[in-house]
Amino acid sequence: MTYRTLTQQAVEKQVQSVASEELTTIEISFYDHEIFAGQKLIAQISYDHADFVTQPWVVMINGEEVHRANTWAKCHSFITWHYTQGTLLVQEQQEALTTSGNETVAQIAAECEKFEFDLMDDGIYHGDIKLGEVGCTDNRWWFVRASEEHEGRIPRDSALDAVWSLSMVETDVKTLSCENLLDKPFEMLTAGEWRRLLKYQPVSAERELVPMIAA
Repeated sequence: MTYRTLTQQAVEKQVQSVASEELTTIEISFYDHEIFAGQKLIAQISYDHADFVTQPWVVMINGEEVHRANTWAKCHSFITWHYTQGTLLVQEQQEALTTSGNETVAQIAAECEKFEFDLMDDGIYHGDIKLGEVGCTDNRWWFVRASEEHEGRIPRDSALDAVWSLSMVETDVKTLSCENLLDKPFEMLTAGEWRRLLKYQPVSAERELVPMIAA
């Protein structure tokens, strides 16, 4: 067996190993996706919102455009093919942070204090109203609104950014109290608003139903 044959077999084995590694896609938003091989980020797919663009979907590596297509699927196929062939540009990996679980909680607590929020075991509260949750997974900050848990985690750049996002929820709670929700059409109520109304106990006497008198 020649050296050329051994080298070719080694390359083929490496390509087969890469091809067998499943690629996963993390949806940041409808227009932004991150493609991973195992725990390693290898590329990003974003959308060009400029007018009159015929190929708006873009493959980005290290912040640079490497490919365009008219559909998201074609961009994903481009990444998959070049990755399995070993010809995809190498995405630089972010340095791992050394933040421990306790340090993460401390950061969240410090930001909550700025907004006078309470950090509890099951989330962040303002008074007796749960606003949502904030966390950091694989060095990526995120938050979840209590009223929109079905939407999953929304990425943010820092603990401050995540808690600030929940402060917007707190503002909405103030402007749309349960009294306001009672006047809102049933079909327009969200799941979170329904849960708030189920727990709502008015301090004043219950509203009396006043029959409408035809003119």
